Amino acid sequence: MNETLRRELGAHLRAAREVVDPADVGLAGGGRRRTPGLRREEVATLAGVSVAWYTWLEQGRASTTRQVLDAICRVLGMDAAAHRHTLALAGFLPASPATAAGPAVLGEPIRTLLDSWTSTPAAAVDVRFDVLAGNAAYRRFWGDPDSVPIERRNLLIMLATPGGHRLTDAEPLLRGLYEQFRANTGHIPDDPRAAAVVDLLKLERPDAGHWWSCRAVREFAPVTVGGFTFCLLRPVGEEGVVIFAQLPA
Repeated sequence: MNETLRRELGAHLRAAREVVDPADVGLAGGGRRRTPGLRREEVATLAGVSVAWYTWLEQGRASTTRQVLDAICRVLGMDAAAHRHTLALAGFLPASPATAAGPAVLGEPIRTLLDSWTSTPAAAVDVRFDVLAGNAAYRRFWGDPDSVPIERRNLLIMLATPGGHRLTDAEPLLRGLYEQFRANTGHIPDDPRAAAVVDLLKLERPDAGHWWSCRAVREFAPVTVGGFTFCLLRPVGEEGVVIFAQLPA
C-alpha cells in the first residue's frame, strides 16, 4: 500500500471518528471527553479489533483487510461516498481511468447537447472540475472560459475567487463541489492538477483553510443558491465528463 495513501487513510478515519456522536453508537454517558467524537478504543471495540492496531492504522503505520475496513466504516456511520473513498485509499477500489489520467477529451455529442440548451447555463467539466466547454447561456452568466488562464479555468477556483462569479452566496455550492472533488481525487497520490487546484483555493480563500484541509467527501447533491438550483449530470458514454447545469429554482 502506498505510504502517502496510508497516511491519508489514517487522517480520513481520524476525521470521521471525531464527528461521530457517542450517543449514536450507544455510548451516551461515557464520562467527560477531552476530544470530540469517539475515542480510538471505542472504535476498536465496536469494530472488533485491538486498540493498538487501530491506533497504528490512524497513524498510517498499518494495512488492513477490506472486511475490517467495512466494519470500521459501519462504526463511524460513513455514507456510501465516504465508504468508497475509504476503500479506495486502502487500495481495494482502483482509481477510475478518468481520474488517474490527464484532462478529459470532450466528444462532439456533448458539445451539441450543451448548445441545444439555449436558456440553461451548462458546462462540461472533468473530475477535477476543470471547465472543458460551456454553452452560450453559461458564457453569458459566468463569462467565456476560454478568456480565463488555463490554470484557473476551474469551477472551484472561480467560486472561491472574489469577483469570479455573480452569485450572492456561493458558499454552499463551493463546499458541495469541493467535497465531490475530494471524493474524485483524494485517493490519487501525487495528482499534480488536483494539488494545483487546492493551492489556488488556499491562495484565494485563506480564511477557509479548514475547508481545504478537511477530509470530508460526499456525493454532490443539488444546491439552491441565488435563485438557481445547481446540479451535476453524468452523461452515458463520456468517461470522466460531468455536466454542470444551472436551473431556475
